[in-house]
Amino acid sequence: MPVFTFTGTDASGAAVKGERNAENKDVLKAALRRERITADKIKEKGKEFALPTFGKKGGGKVPVKDVAIFFRQFSVMIDAGLPLVQCLEILGGNQENPTFMACLNGTRATVEGGSTLANAMRNYPNVFDDLTTNMIEAGETGGILDVILQRLATYVEKAVRLKAAVKSAMIYPVSVIGIAVLVVGALLKFVVPIFANLFLGLGVELPLPTRCVMGLSAFVGKWYWLPIVIVIALPYIMKYIRNTPKLNYMFDKMLLNLPVLGMVLRKIAVARFTRTLGTLITSGVPIIEGLTITARTSGNAVLEEALLKVRKAIEEGRTIVDPLRECGVFPNMVTQMIGVGEATGAMDSMLSKIADFYEEEVDAATKDMLTLLEPMMIGFLGVSVGGIVISLYMPLFAMIGKLAG
Repeated sequence: MPVFTFTGTDASGAAVKGERNAENKDVLKAALRRERITADKIKEKGKEFALPTFGKKGGGKVPVKDVAIFFRQFSVMIDAGLPLVQCLEILGGNQENPTFMACLNGTRATVEGGSTLANAMRNYPNVFDDLTTNMIEAGETGGILDVILQRLATYVEKAVRLKAAVKSAMIYPVSVIGIAVLVVGALLKFVVPIFANLFLGLGVELPLPTRCVMGLSAFVGKWYWLPIVIVIALPYIMKYIRNTPKLNYMFDKMLLNLPVLGMVLRKIAVARFTRTLGTLITSGVPIIEGLTITARTSGNAVLEEALLKVRKAIEEGRTIVDPLRECGVFPNMVTQMIGVGEATGAMDSMLSKIADFYEEEVDAATKDMLTLLEPMMIGFLGVSVGGIVISLYMPLFAMIGKLAG
């Protein structure tokens, strides 16, 4: 068998590397996942290549909503006493998404081959993340798979609702700002040059605001393609930032420190952290492992670094409250409630209560943000469009005044 070398991270986040014999890269990848090792690179005989992702193999993505429905249906079938393989076969056959269908059929085939459900799901990390597979493993070990699937369904449904609420709240301001930019750009590109030619023909002295608008119009006329290039390049720029750890950390920190949006993002981060960790602890996942999974699925580099520091402090024998307070990311109320939960042995229920509270806070904060942004956006639109129109008519008013005098 060929020899492969690999590098990656284990379940605790520590870097690992090694050398293994395997029939092919897929066999080695499956073996590493069973050992909870996430491989970053695999190299065979000097040829390095990236691990293939499920999304590329299946030809598409799986909506989170479909995953939530799957967990809900799966839990009902398991609770009704249907065999695991039969459940996967039925659910896989009923999927409209071909990518998800291929995932479930592959999972079923792996389970039929003698693997556990958790290890079978680890072969598809783009669909079933670490949180899912660790909860499934805890459910299989404790014989409460149906309960775990219900908790997973509830968790994913709440995450979908939270994401949808934030996305719908941002549609209005983004739309208004986009329309305002298009209107101002059209005025500067097509309308202002007509007036500029008129003023040049008359040979009148132009006020400062008019000269500024004409200069801006000349800039837009010459560099009108620049915003188009920026819009096209923006996804690639963001991808580069997200793939560069230092830039990613700086970008996430900047977002959290924004005046209005930063407060909303902090509440979203707290809601996601408490919901995820609470769900994992309730499902029987140890708190050290739960913090590792929560950090990786936090979606924010600042929060991820803070949670990894908290995990390290707990490994050194400290309680969870002090390192949470020291990281400076979480509000005092959150750390105090977590401390009460830790002292009373009800950490999971306390985290769930915090998550419920902050999810409601996110709804209220997004509404307040829209209430604050609406007059600001209307004012921006009025000042920008009105300012251009007034600056264009100022020379005409001056001419009319001279003629009247």
